[in-house]
Amino acid sequence: MSVELANYGILNSTTHYQLSPEELTKKMVETGQGEVTSSGAVNILTGEFTGRSPKDRFIVKDDITENSVWWDGNINIPFDSEKFDALYDKVVKHLSGKDIYVRDAFACADDRFKTKIRAITETPGANLFIYNMFIRPSEEELANFGDSDWTIINAPTFVADSENDGTRQHNFSILNFKRKIVLNGGTGYTGEMKKGIFSALNFIMPVDKNTLPMHCSANSGENGDTAMFFGLSGTGKTTLSADKSRRLIGDDEHGWTADNTVFNFEGGCYAKVINLSAEGEPEIYGAIKEGALLENCGYVEGTKEVDFANTDITENTRVSYPIDYIENIAQPSVGKNPKNIFFLSFDAYGVFPPIAKLNPQQAAYLFISGYTSKVAGTEAGITEPQTTFSSCFGAPFMPLHPTKYAEMLSAKVEETGVNVWLINTGWNGQKKRMSLKDTRAVINAALNGELDNAEFKQDKFFGFEVPVAIEGVDAEKLNPATSFASEEAYEENAQILADKFKKNFEKFAEFATPELLSGGPLI
Repeated sequence: MSVELANYGILNSTTHYQLSPEELTKKMVETGQGEVTSSGAVNILTGEFTGRSPKDRFIVKDDITENSVWWDGNINIPFDSEKFDALYDKVVKHLSGKDIYVRDAFACADDRFKTKIRAITETPGANLFIYNMFIRPSEEELANFGDSDWTIINAPTFVADSENDGTRQHNFSILNFKRKIVLNGGTGYTGEMKKGIFSALNFIMPVDKNTLPMHCSANSGENGDTAMFFGLSGTGKTTLSADKSRRLIGDDEHGWTADNTVFNFEGGCYAKVINLSAEGEPEIYGAIKEGALLENCGYVEGTKEVDFANTDITENTRVSYPIDYIENIAQPSVGKNPKNIFFLSFDAYGVFPPIAKLNPQQAAYLFISGYTSKVAGTEAGITEPQTTFSSCFGAPFMPLHPTKYAEMLSAKVEETGVNVWLINTGWNGQKKRMSLKDTRAVINAALNGELDNAEFKQDKFFGFEVPVAIEGVDAEKLNPATSFASEEAYEENAQILADKFKKNFEKFAEFATPELLSGGPLI
């Protein structure tokens, strides 16, 4: 099968369709766009942008989106449809006459929701990213692929003229729901492609499919119980869901259906590799081999061995790889019987405990709030943790009003009786990060039922229940106040954070029921 790019307005190009990872790696090396590392994985540089650029993400405002998208002016930024058409024409003209890499793949592991994706990329590295991150079709599926449901057009060397093109600056990522296109230009950061499709599904799933889309990772235990880990980039979704004792469903994007199936939107993993080690994260470390795509990594001097501590280019060093590079996975990437939800927050104030149990009202309040800290490198310009509230633990990718997703989650929690836990993967009072060992221990205590009959103490500021003791974890670590120089210092920081929660929630006040408000801070 081949694809006629003239149908997209791309003329006189050389089409490379469905190349294998080996062929794409060869192209990258031949064109100087990538280097093969000592592990066999290829390393590319993404150029000016080493993270997403949220201020340059737009949604075309038309009769599909005008009255349904939450046009808050900050996250979902409207783009004129005529401007889009003109910019599209400029992009495909830019791609004409070039070597173009085309790949057909799927999103959504549940066959009932399978979505056909066609990616048209200017570089072989971006095409390998699509191969790794989306669901790879069988030969039979490819033969019967037909037209795609959504198209990604990725042109990193295209430079927009902001004065005439309607963009903020020279780079952009634009969703067009009428034409079903994700149009990316001016940035080589591959994550923009996957988040473009994620944003599209975050509209389609609740509006058309009665399915809750989630920015979370997920895995399942031997008994078939499913756990979900919500969190922004860098808070631990990928790391904590890659557990050799549980089957990985997916590391970032999932749907929760009306019949309580949880399914992966993707077919791969996109992991941060800053300070990665075989001892700390063996599953991810072991996946960095031939076929994996590293981004912006430095080397041990004089070698092609990756130095995972090197941040010369960015803190947001990454690797993408097919999900089957992880040994213990669910096949297909689908789970049943949701039992535990974990909200991962990087608390820069150090007042959240390592783990706390939430009631349904607190779960809804914290979900809408989406408190964390932006972690260095995941977005352009972020070099130190910054306190932020990102609704649904993924506001940059959520086109609808946050209360829509929160209502769906609340209904699911009530219906299934799933346990909801808050996990602090950030700092304690001494600005020392929670150890991965301790975080895994408290999560395992929740997963294995140790906390079902545990003794809890209510947090006087936030009202959630904190376990008094967990086997293998120093009891003092469970009480965040002990890590501060004094009780007064702890209370001062806790009050500051509680006030920030209340201030942030003011923008949802007109939608908030008394029940929802009862899930907020007590003081």
